[in-house]
Amino acid sequence: MHLVLLAAWTVLWFIVVEPHGGFSWHYLRTGGELIYAGASGRDDGGLNLYAHHPELQMGPISFLVAGLFNPFPEAVGQVLAAALMSALGPVILVLAGRSAASYFLGTGTNHQRLRRRVLIAGLAFIPMWIEVAVRFGHLDDVLALFFTALAVRSLTLGNAASTGVFLALAVDSKPTALAFLPLLLALPRHQWPRAGLWCAGLVALAWLPFFVGAPHSFAATQFTIPNQPASALRWLGVGDPRTPSWDRPAQAALGLTLGCLAVWRGRLAAVVLLGANARILLDPSVYTYYTASVLLGTLLWDVIGQQRLVPWWSWIGLLTLYGSVFVVPDDSTRGLLRLGFVLVSTAYVLFWPVRERRERHSRGRARRPLMPAARQGGTDERQVYEGAVPARGHGTGQGGFDHR
Repeated sequence: MHLVLLAAWTVLWFIVVEPHGGFSWHYLRTGGELIYAGASGRDDGGLNLYAHHPELQMGPISFLVAGLFNPFPEAVGQVLAAALMSALGPVILVLAGRSAASYFLGTGTNHQRLRRRVLIAGLAFIPMWIEVAVRFGHLDDVLALFFTALAVRSLTLGNAASTGVFLALAVDSKPTALAFLPLLLALPRHQWPRAGLWCAGLVALAWLPFFVGAPHSFAATQFTIPNQPASALRWLGVGDPRTPSWDRPAQAALGLTLGCLAVWRGRLAAVVLLGANARILLDPSVYTYYTASVLLGTLLWDVIGQQRLVPWWSWIGLLTLYGSVFVVPDDSTRGLLRLGFVLVSTAYVLFWPVRERRERHSRGRARRPLMPAARQGGTDERQVYEGAVPARGHGTGQGGFDHR
């Protein structure tokens, strides 16, 4: 029933937003045309795409997918793409729920409370998903977040190859997904080389042809955007009118550092939120679709990172980063709210005590499979998530969890 409600919630938001949607779809449509245009001899197409169009800051996978809608009239293609991207929102919620079921199987978690957490967090997640998928039509962000959710699912199943593949596809869709790569370190240590090779190989396969075949493609890395008055960057004392030269590398470095710290702390569910926070903190722009990556991070934290019934962080993120756009008129105040959310949420997910069986995660850092119970006990995590079989233990008994 919770998935039916979330699907209906998605359809409702799609109907409301779609007539005014597609704000940035023209970038994807242009890139989708250009990436296939190399075969026809077009000078600024194919591998020359980034050299001639540095403003197209999306990954090649996004353009390859966007090009599939080229045969349709522009308006029709936009609606079809928006519908497809919208449908991926509920799929991500299912992936998050199944990931949590896998992660907690055999530890006494309550599957009914898990479904409620997915429902409550999903009600906050879907409006922001429609913002990025329909209102802006940013297929690159949609694909990056979708592949990241698939990577988390593979991670909780202990599948090294698919974890590396999905993280690579996320980076190939949107370069900012680099901040999510510390998820690889949450795998058992002996699986790091395999996952890393798959990830590095597919990233190189997607990006190197452009930079080798058209060296001027490096111009895309120098593309800048205005430094908005409402950005958190302004509160950090950066008054440059456009993106500082150090900003993008700093974003990636900060996201990777925070993600590695989260894994070291045994909090893999915080990696996506911390990577998104690094973007919010240091990005000179304040587009509302940025919040979708934060809401994926809070979703994963709320359903995997802690056991509270009410997923507070999903709603705190929605109200602070999105709600403030409509009720706080002052740019500087909105920038302060963005900065405050990043600092408080980062400190919380990294250092706030979480009542859970800590030895499970410390052994995880010794790199045993994250979800051996599904294999050893013969119980399928899908059955537990859907309530076909009862979860072992109730209250704080067998698994030692707080089921508030």
